[in-house]
Amino acid sequence: MTAQQQKPPTPHREDALVPSTETGFFARASTARILPFATYMAFIAIADLLGRLGVSADQMRWLYPVKAAAVVLVLLAYRRHYSELAWRAMRGRQVAQAVIVGIVVLVLWLSLNASWMQIGESAGYDPTGPDGRIDWLLVACRIAGAALVVPVMEELFWRSFLMRWLERHDFLHVYPASVGLIPVAATVVLFGFEHNLWFAGIVAGIAYSLLYMRSGNLWSAIVAHATTNGLLGAWVVATAGWTYW
Repeated sequence: MTAQQQKPPTPHREDALVPSTETGFFARASTARILPFATYMAFIAIADLLGRLGVSADQMRWLYPVKAAAVVLVLLAYRRHYSELAWRAMRGRQVAQAVIVGIVVLVLWLSLNASWMQIGESAGYDPTGPDGRIDWLLVACRIAGAALVVPVMEELFWRSFLMRWLERHDFLHVYPASVGLIPVAATVVLFGFEHNLWFAGIVAGIAYSLLYMRSGNLWSAIVAHATTNGLLGAWVVATAGWTYW
């Protein structure tokens, strides 16, 4: 049986936990996956606006924990909609594969940094105070947000929603392996240009997409994404490479 012919086992249909009727914009399955991402992006826009108004990066350091908390609140509000997050046990081999992919993406992320592979300059996130000391509470918030919140929020939006929605608008009925090349490519490119290191972002998007499509389990992509972000956080703190944040 080819990948295009595969069908998900009946117990794991991704629409199984979704209400059969939708009433209004905020009750839609698409909205549940868009709003957490939109909330995250809104805070980025707010930070950019504050910067243009003269607010310093040091004064905005606590905006990131607020942003992460806001995304968590939206995710919790829509938790019943996320049928793809209903736990499906990953085999040891799948977990190992996801972790290895996450590590490989990290290595590439740190390597694919030529000037033509970047959009503008990243201000990064510097948790050191005026006295030069690292604020470890800010570090903990940043790593927790990047490794625990962002992977869930982004994989719900980019892989589970947008990639499948571009294939067919009733995306909950689209099995990941059946998504065509154009929706995958479009999603990967958009995901890449969401990041300052756009080329590394595209590579990461390809890796996470292939994991999801091959396994049919969004947790594979989430675990890989979390591994990349978590280890990147450790590397940033160890080397003071704040621009990678």
